[in-house]
Amino acid sequence: MAKTWILDSETKGTGAHIAPLDGGAAKPRGERDLSLVKLKRAPAPTQEPASPEPLRFKVVDVMSAHVLGEDVDVREAVGLLEGMHSVLDARIFVRSPGTGRWRLLGLDEQKAMWHFRGRAQAATL
Repeated sequence: MAKTWILDSETKGTGAHIAPLDGGAAKPRGERDLSLVKLKRAPAPTQEPASPEPLRFKVVDVMSAHVLGEDVDVREAVGLLEGMHSVLDARIFVRSPGTGRWRLLGLDEQKAMWHFRGRAQAATL
């Protein structure tokens, strides 16, 4: 006697397979049992977040590997770049507020700081 087969596509993206139809007709998709997930909402913050602390920088000369300034603010860090000939002459790090570790700035971030050279002195005059 011939068997009746159905295309079972309930495999969640891994591809469908053919399964024999047992006894009665296949149940419609709406009647199949589904695993439901209930998500809980995160509680609303009760207090206002604290204002972020100013960023702290470390500037290291590439040629001599000397630390030119550590734990300085952005004005001092830009001031340390004044004597440099190229953006590649220094490595600039920023202190991560969450972990307290130094993170090396990317080249685009270093170039952004590099473009502020000379403006700090002009602003103080």
